[in-house]
Amino acid sequence: MLQSFLDLDESIFLGINYLHFPWLDKVMIFWSERWVWIPLYLFLVYLIYVSHGKKITLLALMVIVIGITISDQTASGLLKPMVQRLRPCQNPIFEHIIYLANGCGGKYGFPSSHASNSMFATVFCMLLIRPGNFLKFVLMAWLFLMGWSRIYLAAHYPSDILGGWIIGALVAWLGYIAIRQAGINKNGLTLK
Repeated sequence: MLQSFLDLDESIFLGINYLHFPWLDKVMIFWSERWVWIPLYLFLVYLIYVSHGKKITLLALMVIVIGITISDQTASGLLKPMVQRLRPCQNPIFEHIIYLANGCGGKYGFPSSHASNSMFATVFCMLLIRPGNFLKFVLMAWLFLMGWSRIYLAAHYPSDILGGWIIGALVAWLGYIAIRQAGINKNGLTLK
């Protein structure tokens, strides 16, 4: 059964990686860059401020820093070395059949740090801000395209993305619980 799952995972990866176009390469490389999303992150912090004020925003910033660190290090520092699943671009089986638009990252890929960090940001902000439908759509599209870009660029299998999403969602949920507890009990603050 595990082998069937891995075969399916590789087949989906190859299908996504095969559908490449020169113009899309540039889009996917851009989408995978971590620093280009700073304006989005700043906008989300602004929305937290508008929704909850200065004290909760400062508390949220602490949780975001701690949460991203935990999410990233769980994926990269703990699980990747433990699981040791080669990235598709590092797998000799795919050496001559995959398309690399942007070189290859580190040796191991499970779980995806990009996926865990983007899921953390999405879930934490959705829980804290309670955005309208348009912003929910934008965040979900951003999250989905982040995962898609990592598969397209041969950095991850779909299960690497799914594993990262699970980690990010769990850490975000725990961060939200922590901020609610700290915001309501210790400081006498309440979330609006």
